[in-house]
Amino acid sequence: MSNAIRLAPREWGATLVALLAVLWLTPIAWRWIEPLERQPEHRIPYSLGNDYWMYQRLVHDACQHERLLALGDSVVWGHWVSPAETLSAHLNQLDGRERVVNLGVDGAHPVALAGLVEDYGREITGRPVLLHCNLLWISSRDADLQGDKERSINHAALIPQFSPRIPCYYESTAKKVGNVLRRHVSLLGWADHLQTAHFADKSLARWALKHPYQCPFRDLMVEASSPDERPAPGPSGGAVSAPAPRLGKSNFAWVPLEDSLQWRYFRRTVEVLRQRGNRVFVVIGPFNEHLLTERSRQVYADRKQAVAAWLAEQGVPHHVAILLPVAEFADASHPIGAGYARMARELRDNPSFRSLGF
Repeated sequence: MSNAIRLAPREWGATLVALLAVLWLTPIAWRWIEPLERQPEHRIPYSLGNDYWMYQRLVHDACQHERLLALGDSVVWGHWVSPAETLSAHLNQLDGRERVVNLGVDGAHPVALAGLVEDYGREITGRPVLLHCNLLWISSRDADLQGDKERSINHAALIPQFSPRIPCYYESTAKKVGNVLRRHVSLLGWADHLQTAHFADKSLARWALKHPYQCPFRDLMVEASSPDERPAPGPSGGAVSAPAPRLGKSNFAWVPLEDSLQWRYFRRTVEVLRQRGNRVFVVIGPFNEHLLTERSRQVYADRKQAVAAWLAEQGVPHHVAILLPVAEFADASHPIGAGYARMARELRDNPSFRSLGF
């Protein structure tokens, strides 16, 4: 006697439709199971910086309100400071209410940021946007992703996987295809979220091997990382604190803008945001010019001027950050809290910035 179940073609079709519906609805239903507990001055937790499914949720939440969205890398995110000391936090303090949302992502260089905005920031339409331009990403061919040797790349899943080719990006075809699929299949992004947020960035199988007597469903009910989380502890194992700026002078090999991959993708981000009806305001810098040789500082000034000229030509309102006192820098491009406070005051006094309604 056979226990096999035979399905007619119509029944197979119904089964397939039901399966696809479950796969489509599961990530949506999970938003009810794992509510987004948004706190004042919220930012994506450092350990979830590669969790683009969670980032998409933060974008969705931010777009439910009339707020200015701050986009950029670790300078916007606030690498060396607490959420209450970031640029967006200081702007909110000046305004007396939460009007600016921190959507920065640590390590999001312009090529990655373009992918983040295009694929995970689709809801950013018709909004005022503060976009940060960090010229540190064109300070060398390696920073510009044009080195010939393979190297680790921040947010490699966001960069172009096949075309155009990124010279220093070497990855298997299967991995690249997976990265492309994750941008369009919510279920895959949700699965990555569970792995990152609840299973210590391990697959369920690997996690189960390390925790054979622990129920995986219990970990799914544990709250994801806190937005107060700082970057990983320093070499001493203690809490991260901002390092003192180096006293030596550096002579960076600045990449010409016309040859820069990062600059090309920064312009693309500006164009995509504007095509979606967003009012874009760009902040150029800050950069710790105290660390530069006189020659390198002059080249940096030329690049900064060229960026400002392009923005003016395109009709994009912008602000060139002032040179902060050396004591208000943590490193080459990250301010400490006092530096962010000074930047916020400068922005508040910029008529173009105030025209955004903030």
